[in-house]
Amino acid sequence: MNWQSLYTAQRTGSKRATGSVFDPVRNDFIRDYDRIIFSSAFRRLQNKTQVFPLPGAVFVHNRLTHSLEVASVGRSLGKAVGEMIAAKHGGDDNFKEFYRHELASVIASACLAHDIGNPPFGHSGEDAIRTFFNELTGADMEMVHGELTPNQLRDFTFFEGNANAIRILTHNFAEPQHGGYRLTYTTLASLVKYPCSSLEGFNKHTGFIATKKSGFFDAEIPTYHEIAHTLGVPRKDGYENVYARHPFVYLTEAADDICYRVIDLEDAHRLKIVSLEKFMSLFMPFFEGQAEPYNSREYVEQKLAAIVDPNQKVQYVRARWIGLMTDKLAGVFMDNEAALLSGTLEKDLLKCLPQHESELIREINEFSYSDIYNYRSVAEVEIAGYNVIGGLLRDFVHATLHPQRSRSEKLLKLISPQFPIIGDGKHVYSDIQSVVDFISGMTDLYAIDLYRKITGISIPEIR
Repeated sequence: MNWQSLYTAQRTGSKRATGSVFDPVRNDFIRDYDRIIFSSAFRRLQNKTQVFPLPGAVFVHNRLTHSLEVASVGRSLGKAVGEMIAAKHGGDDNFKEFYRHELASVIASACLAHDIGNPPFGHSGEDAIRTFFNELTGADMEMVHGELTPNQLRDFTFFEGNANAIRILTHNFAEPQHGGYRLTYTTLASLVKYPCSSLEGFNKHTGFIATKKSGFFDAEIPTYHEIAHTLGVPRKDGYENVYARHPFVYLTEAADDICYRVIDLEDAHRLKIVSLEKFMSLFMPFFEGQAEPYNSREYVEQKLAAIVDPNQKVQYVRARWIGLMTDKLAGVFMDNEAALLSGTLEKDLLKCLPQHESELIREINEFSYSDIYNYRSVAEVEIAGYNVIGGLLRDFVHATLHPQRSRSEKLLKLISPQFPIIGDGKHVYSDIQSVVDFISGMTDLYAIDLYRKITGISIPEIR
């Protein structure tokens, strides 16, 4: 790979040759950002759980506020790295224009969409979908297993929100125009953290970061093939659908990694799950020995002493830490330039930090897992997610497989025409995909409301 070929203005669903149409106000990559932020799929993230249940008396992050903040950090990372690439490699005017001014928009756009494929109820929503399809029994199981290829089956038994994001952004669903949101290949490639199919993914024994999970479903394989071919992203030797990561993905991932590690703890502090002392003990050591005076522990402690409100203290440290980590990871990215371009960097940028800082990150991870992600209310919403999503899938998948039954006909009328159901027994994969598209796109509250209505827990009003 080389920096010159890793970007293009080519869009999904478009046959226009590569190259950018000059617009002094909105370049191609700002258009990507606008298309995502004005989409209904993005707006629905407002009512999707990040970590803590929604809504609550204390405002905490949801998927939408988290995505906006990740996009802000991603923009800064893209700007910092882009300036360094342009300064180091020179290039023609188009090269310098992209890296100095447009890469920031690419990374911000990818960050904005990085959670757009996540179902309701946080990561437990993914687990609920996987569990349902892994525990199918009887005639439904025989029909699904008999009609789907192994890769198609794993799209559901190993359902992955990252792969679902690419589907949402590129699939036309019931619309006649192909290409979905018609985003640039550059932005889409910057979003695929695990560029492999479901069948070859979820395999940590390969040593490839790409196969940790999966990045595209069976239906989107041709789309990703075209993106990778156009941008010069190589396929891994010996694999059919496993690719090297596009270098820009590391910046999208880093922005997310920076944000959720500190913001989940900030939310936990607001909810009085984590004390101020514990928060400070996890993040203040990062400022020790920093050469930049404004990042020194002494300076940060001096500023903290002048702040009265504990929440404001946490916010100040959060802001300083995000700035510090953004600078560090931009440098780490350039330090690993050769491995990035050869497709051989098999770990995220946080794991490339010096040992002392990596140990501090590990402490944050361990505490977050033990004291936040397993907190009682978090566990409660995850259990609710299993029941609600599992119940919706049970009814709608069964209706899709047996559309001639009376109850099935009524259930299928509840699915938006955006998600077409053919119901002829020959299109089982696409029909089940439509059901999963329908349910994974729901907000937490809509999923709960629909579940209550179709199970008779609450009776809908006649409108």
